[in-house]
Amino acid sequence: MMTNLFTHFPEAALKAEAETFETLLSQPNVRIERIISSGQSSPPDFWYCQPQNEWVIVLQGSAGLRFEDEPEVRIMNIGDFVNITAQRRHRVEWTDPNTPTVWLAVHYG
Repeated sequence: MMTNLFTHFPEAALKAEAETFETLLSQPNVRIERIISSGQSSPPDFWYCQPQNEWVIVLQGSAGLRFEDEPEVRIMNIGDFVNITAQRRHRVEWTDPNTPTVWLAVHYG
């Protein structure tokens, strides 16, 4: 059982083979997950467009988050968070290739 967000990384995350998603809590209308990125980004021309809201914070590392309706990429560093409303198209342009980027995401609504 995981009790620390910075330990017990999945093997794929440790080897930087894949971005990993782990559900920490799931209840009706809310899901909390830990995401670990190791240099991954969204595929070219791919946009997330989720049916629920998502509040996300970077706990370690850094990333570039792009919204379809904004001209500039948002640079996210440790402690930076954003609320992404349902159906708002967004993508991850880049994540730090030198250290794991640990995100905490809360999906709700």
